[in-house]
Amino acid sequence: MRPVRSCVLCRLLPAPFSLALRSLVLVLLCITPRCQAVQAENVTVLEGGTAQISCRLQNYDGSIVVIQNPRRQTLFFNGTRALKDDRFQMVLFTPRLVRIELTNVSVSDEGGYFCQLYTDDTHHQVATLSVSVPPETPTVEVKQEAVEGGEVELTCVSPRSKPAATLRWIRNGREIPGVMSQQDNGKTFSVSSTIRIPVERKDNGAALSCEAFHPALGGQKRIRHYRLDVYFAPTVRIVPPTGILREGDSLSLTCSVTGNPLPRNIQWSKINDTLPERAEISGPTFQISRLSQSHNGTYLCQAQNNYGRAADHYTLLVYDPGAVVETHSAVPYAVIGGVLALLVFTVICVLIVTIWCSVRQKGSYLTHEASGLDEHGEVQEAFLNGNDASQGKKEYLL
Repeated sequence: MRPVRSCVLCRLLPAPFSLALRSLVLVLLCITPRCQAVQAENVTVLEGGTAQISCRLQNYDGSIVVIQNPRRQTLFFNGTRALKDDRFQMVLFTPRLVRIELTNVSVSDEGGYFCQLYTDDTHHQVATLSVSVPPETPTVEVKQEAVEGGEVELTCVSPRSKPAATLRWIRNGREIPGVMSQQDNGKTFSVSSTIRIPVERKDNGAALSCEAFHPALGGQKRIRHYRLDVYFAPTVRIVPPTGILREGDSLSLTCSVTGNPLPRNIQWSKINDTLPERAEISGPTFQISRLSQSHNGTYLCQAQNNYGRAADHYTLLVYDPGAVVETHSAVPYAVIGGVLALLVFTVICVLIVTIWCSVRQKGSYLTHEASGLDEHGEVQEAFLNGNDASQGKKEYLL
């Protein structure tokens, strides 16, 4: 190996200078062809990706080049592996550029990698490796059950990211402001956003989403979709049969039940009596074949869950086979009644107006008639008074 040559000017640098500053000044001041220097390049990579760490050489004359990790463990000595870590590979070693490659990068690999050039004086530069950790799809945590008429507390959690991710809640295209919290886990951060919203039964199944944003996602976002699960008491409605039921016919009733959770057991009963022997029950369906008048009565359907109970009833009336039963819809009667009421109201209004006009016209006629009698009396009196009559008549005529 040739004798190692170094720059005399480089030796004159004061000791208090930091190693990085000495290397920078060395690069800037070494202007002779014999002066050697090294430069390093910072690099940022996603966790799990591959990082390339480069050391650029100036006027390299065969001196020893050493690359060390942030713990100052030697990775490569003049291109030869020194540390048994297969994730590190020497991919390039030339008089101008030395480059190593690190695969499957983790946050524990972060820090400064030293590019050292051993001449009469040791020169080095630090290549800083930064690892960015994008968030995974966030999770949604529910503090307690959502019950009709109450509130539900939802927390969106992104357990790990670097730098800290940004979270927001969305419902029907609008953002719901949440209470943010952040925890430092060393090299990564966990963040959460909590919202409290009132709920009714109509909100059951409503869609919400939590979105996570991060610089490493390149404008994309990680979304967790969530549907509200609102618990509420059941509702019950018996769907009645159509038409008239006569002896010998069959009865079929369906009990329509809603609720969350949906009641599993539906109970059929007859008020103040037991169910007929021929009654058949299959879940929400109640049937009686070959009806008779002994089956008349009120039948009840009941359902319950952990949040309440509900019931509905149906009154069965069975007619004789030959009975004549008039069936009219309530709607025509209502329409006819409304029309008749309107006609009566109109007639009454017309009568009131007619009477009022007649009374007013008669009063006007009597007033004019009385006025005419007064004028006739005044003329007669003037005539009887002789000479004064002309004057009185004039005054009257005037």
